[in-house]
Amino acid sequence: GVTVVSGCGSPATRVAAERALHAGGLVLSIVPPDQMPPADWPATVVIPCGMGDARNLLMALAGDACIVIGGRAGTKSEVHLAWLHKRPLLPLVGCGGWSDELEANPPDERKNSPILPWGSVEELQGRLVQLGLVKVTA
Repeated sequence: GVTVVSGCGSPATRVAAERALHAGGLVLSIVPPDQMPPADWPATVVIPCGMGDARNLLMALAGDACIVIGGRAGTKSEVHLAWLHKRPLLPLVGCGGWSDELEANPPDERKNSPILPWGSVEELQGRLVQLGLVKVTA
């Protein structure tokens, strides 16, 4: 029942999109026009956005929370923008990468939003319930 907003950039993004669709959610992919995903990419809607790096602001603000996996430059930019706009950050831990370090090293000294790490799908679901973003189902 959630909407995943993604940029179609990584295998992890593909898995998240596939699982969201399988669970009845929606997937909105915002991509540079010259980087359209393949025809089999799992998305409900693909929006080609010719805004350059400003696309990262759309990505950061399109959701109620920012799920962080890994952390290449674009992801870091989105995380910092989400932090500035007080979106909760949910970094995946235990798989290596920048998201492992986010809780101990927040974007800056302001405590703009919670940083709630997770290491499994069950933990992520618990975090989303904790934030009131998904309802508990029996």
